[in-house]
Amino acid sequence: MIITDTHTHLYSEAFDEDRATMIQNALDAGVQRFFIPAIDSTYTSAMLDLENRYPENIFLMMGLHPTHVKENYKDELAHVEQLFSERSFYAVGEIGIDLYWDKTFLKQQQEAFVYQIRLAKQHKLPIVIHSRESFNEIFEILEQEKSDELYGIFHCFTGNLEQAQKAISYNMKLGIGGVATFKNGKIDQFLNEIDLKHIVLETDSPYLAPVPYRGKRNESAYIIKVLEKLSSIYGLSMDEIALITTENSKEIFGI
Repeated sequence: MIITDTHTHLYSEAFDEDRATMIQNALDAGVQRFFIPAIDSTYTSAMLDLENRYPENIFLMMGLHPTHVKENYKDELAHVEQLFSERSFYAVGEIGIDLYWDKTFLKQQQEAFVYQIRLAKQHKLPIVIHSRESFNEIFEILEQEKSDELYGIFHCFTGNLEQAQKAISYNMKLGIGGVATFKNGKIDQFLNEIDLKHIVLETDSPYLAPVPYRGKRNESAYIIKVLEKLSSIYGLSMDEIALITTENSKEIFGI
C-alpha cells in the first residue's frame, strides 16, 4: 500500500528533535510520497536539505504562504520566481488568502495569489490553495483566472458541499486531512457525495492532528487515521482508498 501525503511541513521546527524518526515512522506506515509546501524564504534551505536527504520520497513546492504576505511580500515573490528560474518544483504552493489571523494585508494577499496563479500557468504547474475564512475571496480570484491551465488542490478543505462542488469546478482536488475525523468537522457528513476521484489525502503536519491525536503534534504517519475514516465513509478498503488517492495525486503533480 503506497500512501501519499500531499501536504506536510516536514521542515517545521516542531520536528527538530526527532525529524528522522518521525519520517521513518511514516515510511514504515506506508507513506512513501511526501509533498512539501513552502511558507517563505526563511524555510527554503531546510526544504532543499530534506529533498537531499530523501530524494526518493520528498517532492517540493514553492510559493509564498498568505499568512506570510507582509510589507516585504514583493521581495518574497521575487525569491519564489528566482527559484523557479533555477530549478523545477511540483507545484506553486501553498498560496491563497487567510483572513483568520489578520485582515491588514488582504489587498496584498489577493495580489500575491493572482501573481502566483499566473506563475503556475507560466510553468504549467498545479497550485495548492490555502483558504481560511476566505472562500468568497478565493472563488472570486479563481473565477477571474479560470482556464484549462488552472488546476491543483484545495488544501485542508473545510467547506460545505456547495463549496466543495465549486472548488472542483475550478479543476481542484480536495485535500482531506484530520478535520474529517473531528466530531465538529462536518465534512464527513457530505464527503460520500463527492466522487473519490476528486480527493487527495494530506496531514498538514505538524498541524491538525486527527482523532485520537487531536490537539497534539501531527505527523505524516497519522494519515492512517484519515485513511481509516475515508474507508468508513466510502465503504472501500484502506488499500483501495490509498490507491485511488495516490493516483489522484499523480494526476495533479505529474509524478
